[in-house]
Amino acid sequence: WGLQRFVCAHAIMLGLEGIPGIYVHSLLGTRNDHARVENTGQFRSINRHQWDYAELERELALESSLHHEVFARIKGLLRIRRRQAAFHPNATQFTLHLGTALFGYWRQSQDRRQSIFCISNISVETQRLDLATINLIDTHNWIDLISLLELVHGDSMELLPYQTVWISNAPDHDGA
Repeated sequence: WGLQRFVCAHAIMLGLEGIPGIYVHSLLGTRNDHARVENTGQFRSINRHQWDYAELERELALESSLHHEVFARIKGLLRIRRRQAAFHPNATQFTLHLGTALFGYWRQSQDRRQSIFCISNISVETQRLDLATINLIDTHNWIDLISLLELVHGDSMELLPYQTVWISNAPDHDGA
């Protein structure tokens, strides 16, 4: 579950109030550099890998590479995030109480036209989410911004281990 858990943690962080900061080695999916620790004798060198530019370019271009996968998935989340008014640093945020396996919070744009329910399965088991529990407004159309799955208020959905959904009533609402 390493990759899924890693991306889930970043999806949670990217939806939270404020301005997200992403460590470059997180964006690139850089693994711990044990050889560098041995060479330097400094434990903090574990996350100070020094990339050769040509090697990094190759890894990012190679679709089967972990670096390509991590970079593509986080870049995709950033692309979605920047288009949503409800992800403005000063937009409203409230924590949802969904039990121990689901972590969630609700964001609302400053003009109150867009809501996003950010819900992550933080367990190794598939979890059922009854959409009525998050109180989706019946008169709106809802969509998961990540999977593009259309949702209806009374429906339920299953979240795979470490899956995140960003359920919105107004995708790509820029607050204008």
